[in-house]
Amino acid sequence: MKVLMVGPIEKAGGVSTHTKELTRALKKLGVEVEIYNISPNKEYPGIISNIIKLYKRTVGLSLKLVRDSEKFDLIHVQASGPLGGFLPAPVGVLWKKILGYKLVVTFHYSWESFYSKYRHMLSLIIKFSDKFIVVSHRNKRLITKYIPRSLSRRILVVYNGFSSDIFKPMDKNIARKLLDIPPDAKVIVNIANLVEHKGHKYLIEAVKMLREQVPKLKCYVIGKGHMYQELSRLIEQYNLKKHVKLTGWMPLEKIILYLNSADVFVFPSLPQGESFGIVQIEAMGCGVPVVATKNGVSEEIIVSEDYGLLCEPANPKDLAEKILIALDREWDREKIRKYAEQFTWDRIAKKTLEVYSMVIKNEHNEYMEEYMEK
Repeated sequence: MKVLMVGPIEKAGGVSTHTKELTRALKKLGVEVEIYNISPNKEYPGIISNIIKLYKRTVGLSLKLVRDSEKFDLIHVQASGPLGGFLPAPVGVLWKKILGYKLVVTFHYSWESFYSKYRHMLSLIIKFSDKFIVVSHRNKRLITKYIPRSLSRRILVVYNGFSSDIFKPMDKNIARKLLDIPPDAKVIVNIANLVEHKGHKYLIEAVKMLREQVPKLKCYVIGKGHMYQELSRLIEQYNLKKHVKLTGWMPLEKIILYLNSADVFVFPSLPQGESFGIVQIEAMGCGVPVVATKNGVSEEIIVSEDYGLLCEPANPKDLAEKILIALDREWDREKIRKYAEQFTWDRIAKKTLEVYSMVIKNEHNEYMEEYMEK
């Protein structure tokens, strides 16, 4: 089977991780996959980068599809939003109608206002793609509010995954020694782009509430984004430099060390911004419990208090209370790791390959759709 995977392969971000890791896992299953990268191959200043993205997602993708679509059994588009990340989906559908290739679209965006505003475009994409995949039941519930009921059966849920051979447990003390973190510290870690909906300000406020009860608390926030200066000012205002460190973005090997150094991983995202949250599974893959907000997606991952705790979103007091409970509790890290293994990219790739087979054989399989929901 030959597949053209259309998606971003930037350094960071959930869609980029999905594109790269799903491709890698599909190749292990014997699928020939070629990636068409919808992002610039290197970093450029903002406006130049945006122009290149616009070209690659419209004209460049169109040229690729016209020239090469016959070489592939199907095209798989990874789409997000707003319009920049969304563009490959309508472009893919347009050329499918003209050229007649098989098309699968995976949609990663989770803002309900987008679904409402572009409901007609979404309906057309779902109608004319052969299968439309979302990465959480929350996304499916939100989308089905804005499309004709008859189209909802065309939407499948296939979760994101994690690389179990990379994100795996190691000795906490060794990880801390390599990062120069005190062995007796209480360590919480967050990994996310520094943007509003990731909820970092609530995490910082929670640390402020905890610093007297947990004097050896260390919070490491790994990521970059436009809120860096604002969060830095907040840390200084609350006199938290001893407790909170914004590390910037880190190479993968450092991220794995930080995860394994952690007593708890914290995911304080707001409901309107998350489609899945791969980092939660990556933390669990390292055997680390997760404290997350009830953002609509984390509830699908933290299905038992054996794996983590849930708190109210945008509520630093509740977040602080759950972090304190998690820090004081003895966790079965092997059990957490074993649970995470159901989300490996190898497993996700097998489900995706089953979707491909349905599409190529032109089958509508209700049993398979029920299986995908599990």
